[in-house]
Amino acid sequence: FPVPESFETPRLHLRPFSDADAPALHEALVESIAQLRENLWFLPWVAEPQTLRSAEARCRRARSDFQLRLDLPYLAFDKRTGRLVASAGLHRTDWTVPKTEVGYWVRTGEVGKGYATEAVNVLTTWALNRLGATRIELVTDELNAGSRAVALRCGFRLEGIRRHTAQDPDGRLRNSCVYSRLPLPVAVTSIER
Repeated sequence: FPVPESFETPRLHLRPFSDADAPALHEALVESIAQLRENLWFLPWVAEPQTLRSAEARCRRARSDFQLRLDLPYLAFDKRTGRLVASAGLHRTDWTVPKTEVGYWVRTGEVGKGYATEAVNVLTTWALNRLGATRIELVTDELNAGSRAVALRCGFRLEGIRRHTAQDPDGRLRNSCVYSRLPLPVAVTSIER
């Protein structure tokens, strides 16, 4: 299935990972690791030590997964400065339905500027209109207020809270909020005879 090699928003250029992105990714991850571990502790790459070598490996894996359509991760760069400000992607896609899950993180120094909303909106719009997705999920920890706000700003509806879905590094049981967006219903007009 053809997948765009890039997306443009008013402020962002989103494109797949490349090997050359490793230094910028490493810098962004080192800056953001405390916040990432607070909100995304369950992702294996978040728990790893953040080294240039691990960033290089992450770039290679992400690019390979993108080419095989196993995962559709993008890096988001500020169009004005070229700075890596976020990452967003479509994950756990079931191509037979098709349905997918949108995920993202924003560099700590760029939080609160609306980058997550821009990235989620462009990916969601493409998935609904071009991919023909019948469902897009956004799943976040119940305590992640910022991510829950992004979901609402992007038109997702809270379907429910799954209780005790994960155990954080301190051993506490955590809940997950499941949001979804579905295609807009097509208006049916009556035909006069």
